[in-house]
Amino acid sequence: MSENGDQPLPSFDRLNVLVVEDEAIISFLIEDMLREFGCAGVTNVAGVAEALAAIAEQRPDVAVLDVNLDGEEVYPVAERLKAEGVPFVFTTGYGVDGLAPAWAHRPVVQKPFRAEMLARALSAVLATV
Repeated sequence: MSENGDQPLPSFDRLNVLVVEDEAIISFLIEDMLREFGCAGVTNVAGVAEALAAIAEQRPDVAVLDVNLDGEEVYPVAERLKAEGVPFVFTTGYGVDGLAPAWAHRPVVQKPFRAEMLARALSAVLATV
């Protein structure tokens, strides 16, 4: 059941998810949410170089990208994912206003967020592939 009890969370069985988040506690929280959704695998990385290496090693099915990684913007990762046709959502404490104008049309989940907010955003981007 969802946190508010009205609907079960969607299932994302068999999905491999890349989480790009520099705050370890938040990264693990997102991983827990994704595991609750039924994701098969979650890869956590904290920076752009690590994320690009992870994508090269194993293309994820979907990704969750924190916009600001300890002062470094995640947009090179977003560019790579876009080029490879991998859907993704941004996370930021600033909501849509925290995105560069070129990315403002992309889905964003504002921090702090609940599992159902992340699930809705992932469902939306996965429906477009």
